[in-house]
Amino acid sequence: MGQLVSFKKENGIAVITIDNPPLNVMGQQVQQELKEITEKVEADPEVVCVVLTTAGTKAFMAGADIKEFPNMIGNPDMRSGVMEMHNMLNNLDNLPKPTIAVLDGLTFGGGCELALTFDIRIAEEHTTIGLPEVKLGLFPGGGGTQRLPRLVGEAKAKELMFTGEPITADAAEKIGLVNHVVPTGDGLNKAMKLANQIADKSLQSLSRIKQAVDEGLDMTLEDGIEREATLFTDVFQTDDVKEGVQAFIEKRKANFKHQ
Repeated sequence: MGQLVSFKKENGIAVITIDNPPLNVMGQQVQQELKEITEKVEADPEVVCVVLTTAGTKAFMAGADIKEFPNMIGNPDMRSGVMEMHNMLNNLDNLPKPTIAVLDGLTFGGGCELALTFDIRIAEEHTTIGLPEVKLGLFPGGGGTQRLPRLVGEAKAKELMFTGEPITADAAEKIGLVNHVVPTGDGLNKAMKLANQIADKSLQSLSRIKQAVDEGLDMTLEDGIEREATLFTDVFQTDDVKEGVQAFIEKRKANFKHQ
């Protein structure tokens, strides 16, 4: 089987594409290639923002590869493999760069959990999103029980996971699961427009915004303010803040180094 995940760079944006027809399921090969590409993108100083899309319009990702499940049934040693998946998802979640996922079809199970690791989610209007694992006698094991409640609240997250029923893109927007709903076929265009707005900003600033928000959510407000103050002090030691302030004074566009 050939490569299932690829990426290209343009204007400070890394566009990652999963192409695993027909439903872009997240099997072990997809997980491994996503892990490797995430590491490359993180290490690349030219990349400021990351966009994830998938091939086709039927499914963003219809979930995990169910064909791999029989090998897991009754296996008491499967936890290490589960944690390898979590490590890949955590690396995406913790990527010190803004990330945008384009949901353009079925976004079920592991696909929803993958989307939850991204900072911003854009859904095309025909998209449906759900965590149907309970219908298989399972439950969301790719971080869904942890990330979804933090995003939409405990009660709504439990309802979605208890019933296993999907919701529409519009319903997902109402509960804050997605940021924007756009016409079918316009998801990547919307993502790239947003990514271009982000990619000309200072990566030093962007990474600290993400760090302050993500870490602060697990702290008291008082501790979060302390963390913000430390990061705010750090950013004032960078070359980018010098360039940004000077550009403002000179009434010109800032030219950030993105390093």
